[in-house]
Amino acid sequence: MRKSKIRMTRHCHNCGEEWTLTGQPGRGETCMRCRADLRVCLNCAHYDPRAAQQCRERRAEPVLEKHMGNFCEYFEFACRTWAPKAAGHSRETAAREQLKKLFGD
Repeated sequence: MRKSKIRMTRHCHNCGEEWTLTGQPGRGETCMRCRADLRVCLNCAHYDPRAAQQCRERRAEPVLEKHMGNFCEYFEFACRTWAPKAAGHSRETAAREQLKKLFGD
């Protein structure tokens, strides 16, 4: 039986576009595909939704908008596998479904 290799990459948190440049993205860097900011908490190796302030780096200043570019000096672009967001299971989709049920659509 052959095991498939899981490829770890540095990529956009929003669409999965791979970051192929060396070094870290600057605050103004955006994804070439979806134009999302790249130097964001959601792309950081220290980001952890279960940790206090969603960050494992205790020295970092709290960042409220995890998807927006920031000046965190502890940013480290995470190397991980791309897992697309589950289609149809976002908070927005769930809210729309509840509204449809409420109004009988």
